[in-house]
Amino acid sequence: MLLQGTVFLDIIFTGLPRMPAGGEEVWAEGMGSCPGGIANLAVAAGRLGLRTSLAAAFGDDDYGDFCWKTLLDQEGVDLGPSKRFEGWHTPVTVSVSYDDDRRMITHGHDAPQGPTEMIGTPPRSRAVLLDLVPPHENERQGPTWVDLAHEQGALLFADVGFDATGAWSSEVLDQLDRCHAFMPNAVEAMAYTRTRSAHEALYALADRVPLAIVTNGGDGALAIDSTTGEEASVPALRVPSIDATGAGDVFGAAVTLGTLAGWALADRLAFGALCSALAVQQFGGSLAAPGWGDIADWWHALQASRDDTAYHRALLRRYAFLEAVVPQVPSSATRRAAATIARWSDA
Repeated sequence: MLLQGTVFLDIIFTGLPRMPAGGEEVWAEGMGSCPGGIANLAVAAGRLGLRTSLAAAFGDDDYGDFCWKTLLDQEGVDLGPSKRFEGWHTPVTVSVSYDDDRRMITHGHDAPQGPTEMIGTPPRSRAVLLDLVPPHENERQGPTWVDLAHEQGALLFADVGFDATGAWSSEVLDQLDRCHAFMPNAVEAMAYTRTRSAHEALYALADRVPLAIVTNGGDGALAIDSTTGEEASVPALRVPSIDATGAGDVFGAAVTLGTLAGWALADRLAFGALCSALAVQQFGGSLAAPGWGDIADWWHALQASRDDTAYHRALLRRYAFLEAVVPQVPSSATRRAAATIARWSDA
């Protein structure tokens, strides 16, 4: 898998008793730091066993050193297509988790090079995950790295960010012509398609891409795969959430894995929902992404539980496909990590 985007240093605060009023200082119970942005996807994909390459700009500051070392040495992400730039500082995001939501403040500057100039000819890959963004100013002429990856046969899985301008330009969706999948959340999907419900948005997007998926927060996710003729929806799992940072990225990595493995659409959505549910119970964005060890632990605990409620029985049915996968997971399989720039994190 090949990923391209911006890596941020994420600093996350959790466990706030309330949001501070003007001039007020509030102490958080938990704090951590980790690589964020596109690093969320890179870590999530790597922990699920996908060989992952990341193309991103890194600063030569201490923040950049930390992000580079964590991704390369701890997570095993291939940073061959990435570059470090002298005098360019790493973008930083401060994320505050409160009341099952998060608020973020970010500072940074555009990377010194556009992605095509930085990557050149991309390494061959089965899948590419990318955000739909306006092209870099110096890439408006000629084929981009995405064009080259598509010509090499990679499946393009696209997402899109929140449009702070409120324009929600339909031109963004014009880039879907070459994409295999599009995985926006419900707010983004409805805004770009000018529809009034997640289902209406899904059908509009299914006319543009073979695999259309709309994530809908606590209501789960819904999708149409025209390559297989499947339509499916899954509810979110009932779990306590302490930090939703990166949950959508974890979902996207899980669905991509399931697609490459040829899983049924309902199983892909359920797997994405499970991985997201495991992630939001930890804080730290990329470092909260579950590995196969965490997934195996969850499945074994579910099977061993004496709970006989309808909800528990529904989970056993919905995730029965894991029975063919989890027995192959060794006890030493990857599990979530807790590295921070301060060395220690407070849960």
